[in-house]
Amino acid sequence: MKIDWKSLLVVGVVSLAASVAIVVLVALALVGLSARSGAARPGGGASALSPAAGTTLACVSLLAAVAIVGYGLYLVV
Repeated sequence: MKIDWKSLLVVGVVSLAASVAIVVLVALALVGLSARSGAARPGGGASALSPAAGTTLACVSLLAAVAIVGYGLYLVV
């Protein structure tokens, strides 16, 4: 049995990149949703995003995360 180390490295790098992308997209969605709450930031100022922009950012980020996960499941199945 021979292990193709180059292919294994490619799989590892792609899975790491996908994991980081999912975490970043979910974090952006949370930032977008926090703009809707109207709560003050720790620095004392208001959110830099309007509620509409925050909701849009959250929706786009979550849709992108779902698309990445769905594509990964499609490749596995």
